[in-house]
Parts: sequence; C-alpha cells; structure tokens
Amino acid sequence: MSWRVVVISSRSKLDYKLGSLVVRSEDGEKRIFLDDISVLMCETTAISITAYLLAELTTRKIKVIFCDNKHNPASELVPMYGSYISSGRIREQIAWSDEAKAKAWQEITRQKITNQAIVLKKAGNIEKGEQLLGYAKQVEPGDTSNREGHAAKVYFNSLFGLDFYRDASDIRNTILNYGYTILLSCFNREIAASGYLTQLGIWHDNAENPFNLGSDLMEPFRPIIDLFAYEHSYFTTFEKEEKLQVLNLLNSKIGIDNTSQYLNNAIGIYARSVFNALTENDAKLILNWYEL
Repeated sequence: MSWRVVVISSRSKLDYKLGSLVVRSEDGEKRIFLDDISVLMCETTAISITAYLLAELTTRKIKVIFCDNKHNPASELVPMYGSYISSGRIREQIAWSDEAKAKAWQEITRQKITNQAIVLKKAGNIEKGEQLLGYAKQVEPGDTSNREGHAAKVYFNSLFGLDFYRDASDIRNTILNYGYTILLSCFNREIAASGYLTQLGIWHDNAENPFNLGSDLMEPFRPIIDLFAYEHSYFTTFEKEEKLQVLNLLNSKIGIDNTSQYLNNAIGIYARSVFNALTENDAKLILNWYEL
C-alpha cells in the first residue's frame, strides 16, 4: 500500500525510469519507487516534468498537486477515466436517489459536528463541546434545520475567539485554507480512482465548483486541520517548514473500520464507505474515523 508523501521544493527535473520517480537537481539524482508514493506535491514552479511520468502517475492513481509561485496548492492531476468501470459508476452516481443523498448528508453532518465537539473538548471547552454533541443528535436527513450552520458559528467562535472570521487575513485561516486544499485533493483522487465524477455532489451543488463531491466527503475530516491550526496558531510565518508540517498530517495514524491507518489511506476507506451507502441507500454503512 502506498504511503509516502513526496514534496519537491527546489529546481528539479522529474522523469520516469524502471518503475521509479527520478528527481534530478543541483544536489544530484534521487530515485523513489512509484509504488511507495501516494502523493506527489510540486511545491515550486521551477520544476519540469515529462509527459511519460505524468502518464505513469495517472495510471498508478498517485495524487499530484501543483503549487503556484507563492507555494500554495493551485491545481491537481485528475484522470479522465479513474476506473475501468467508470461508465457504470457514473450511471450509478446519477441514479443515487434524493432519499439516499439526504440520509448520507445527515450522517456526514452528524459526524462532522461530533468531531468538532471532540476538538472543542481537546481545547478545554467542555461546555461548548457538549452543546455541539446536542446539535449532532438533532441533525435531520438533508440537515434541513441547518444544524451544521449553527454548530459552525459556535465552533469557530469557541475555538478561535469571537473576533475570528473565515475571510480574515490571519495565520489560522492560512493554515485552514492550505490544509483544507490538501484534504480536498486527496478526496478528489479517491473519487476519480473509484470511477465517479467529482462534479456531482451530495449536498454541494455549485455549478462553478468542479469538486462538489470532494467538498461533501471531506467535511468530517476538516476538524483534523482545525485542531492543527488551533495548536499551531503561534506560527508567525507559513513557509516551507510550516507547510510540510500540515502535509505530514497525511502520514499520521488514525482508526477506521477497526484498523489503524495512515490518514491518507483512511480517506480512501471512508470515501468508499460513502459510495456504498449511497448505492445501497443505507447511511449506516458510512464509517467514521477515530483517534488511536
């Protein structure tokens, strides 16, 4: 099972040879077996990459993230045909019933709010954590009563303070935006690899968002990034070293389906459980992650 997150942060030429990623730079030549790589991040624009390598990365379903000149994630490599049964999967996705999607969104939202409550308790706010657990129990199919919105207001105010808002130029927002982008990319990889369309979501339905389904699936995992932002709000800069710390969260261990998994692999297990739940119209099939 692939597990390595590879970050290229200096001027390099990337090529393919004998099943390996070949990195040529001023420091010499390094080779990494592609079978060991789960994510390749091109963290600088001073990288040249061969089309042959891109084709191999796509075939092996390795997530490739490209950054802009400010070293922030800007785009990703997504295969046009992520699975050999993609046509059937797309027809299956289109046929997901409104009832199945409403129940799935109920469970996803319940999990997200529950995980937010856990974060608040870790931050020492037991009272507000209990309040969020109450919200989680009140989530209805499709979250028609908008428990998610009510929980979000209490959550962010309690975690980051009443003066915090998501559009502010703040180091915590910088961490959140970067971390959420990484999560979204990982979920998009799993969606494409499973043969589904990233554009067709369960609840997210923005015509200008090509990743509606990824935006849905990542919701219960956002608190992982939130907790990191809370614990590292002392950052005064957000450059290479800080970004690597966020990226390294993919190598942290969590529990899912009674197994210990790297977060990067747990994302795939979780995504597939949601697909099964939607196809079978049984939200109980949706797994949740937990700390070890």
